[in-house]
Amino acid sequence: MARLAKTQAGAGVIGTCLAAAAFTVALPLQSFTLAWTHSIEKIRWEEDYRIVGQHLRLVEARVRGHGAGMEPPEGAVLKDGAWHYRPALPDLPRLTLARSGFVADYQMCWDGACRPMRDLVGPEDKAPVIEVFPCESP
Repeated sequence: MARLAKTQAGAGVIGTCLAAAAFTVALPLQSFTLAWTHSIEKIRWEEDYRIVGQHLRLVEARVRGHGAGMEPPEGAVLKDGAWHYRPALPDLPRLTLARSGFVADYQMCWDGACRPMRDLVGPEDKAPVIEVFPCESP
């Protein structure tokens, strides 16, 4: 697993936390991309999030194709091989990600690189659910 600071009350500025099993990992990120591959269509999805106050704001989403249940929404623009769109969702207090060893794992991307969730919080069988939310970060 990556060497990352554990959450501590009063430790610093708002960042992004990943809570899985019995621990929480704090990342000093104000924005990140969550990426995954559709389990049936094998098409990559990406969602860009930014921390706004105590919430996560989904600022853009991209899907690199379409298929069953994956049609690009109205107003999506095809650019660089992906459909880009801005979901009309309110700011979210947290995301809950369900993981399975039967499909490709989520990736978190920042600073131009993507990291598999297993590198951040461990394998799916040890952390089958991950909560992503704003928190104090060192």
